[in-house]
Amino acid sequence: MIVAGVDGSQAGLEAVAWAAREAVLRGMPLRLVHAIPRWVLESGEAVEGGQGGRYAGVARWMREGADTALAAAVDRARREAPEVEVDSAHLPGDPRTALIDAAAKADLLVVGNHGLGGFRGLLLGSVAYGVAGQAPCDVVIVRETPTPPRGEVVVGVDGSPVGAAALDFAFAEAALRRARLRAVHAWTWFEAGGGIVPVPDDLDVEQTEVRVVKEALAGRRERYPDVEVTEEVVRGHPVEVLGEASERADLLVVGSRGRGNLAGLVLGSVSHALLHHARCPLAVVSGR
Repeated sequence: MIVAGVDGSQAGLEAVAWAAREAVLRGMPLRLVHAIPRWVLESGEAVEGGQGGRYAGVARWMREGADTALAAAVDRARREAPEVEVDSAHLPGDPRTALIDAAAKADLLVVGNHGLGGFRGLLLGSVAYGVAGQAPCDVVIVRETPTPPRGEVVVGVDGSPVGAAALDFAFAEAALRRARLRAVHAWTWFEAGGGIVPVPDDLDVEQTEVRVVKEALAGRRERYPDVEVTEEVVRGHPVEVLGEASERADLLVVGSRGRGNLAGLVLGSVSHALLHHARCPLAVVSGR
């Protein structure tokens, strides 16, 4: 099942459209959810039971707005993918917590990059940031401005265990979409923590970095023989390199944490920065 968060924003509707198309590719049902304060739902139940309260009118107005947002999302999903099974639900509580809970049995959680509550000019909303890396499944963040189809999936390669999960996700997506896969490995002289990268005596640095990509791709080409794979090893900061690569991609895939991140961090520095700077939908793969 794919779960998509709905809030009435343009980014939220684009997330619904993306999720509907993804549901077609995966042959899965789609669930659209909208978070609303618990007291609003409880107030509605009280009114239906013949009771009222001080804020019954406010609660009714908020529920009507929530119903409108969900109805618009269901309509968008059905127009985008009429064959997909779609259902919808209101969730009580904070949107971040509610979406994380709703994703417990999901294969994928899809949200817009920012919603109605965000400050104008921000590239990322609190909900998108709050669920990326925290949800129990992989998360896709969709920008409010749709991009034309390009026939390419880009994945960041770093040789880490979570990076391996991102590669599996990216190969599967490329196969579903019949798209090219561009495996991009960006390297610098310094690790994320500021230390100097050790250089073997018998190899130059670039050969070492090329080997990282070769080893990461080993075995996956055989499992996905129909996926055209391009390897790209670039000297530069991963955020800049992957951000530029995302300009020509339908989807950018990264692991939630890389090999240079501190234990205990929910998101690594690269995935965190790309939440702001990716120019196409971004998949953050947790590796759970």
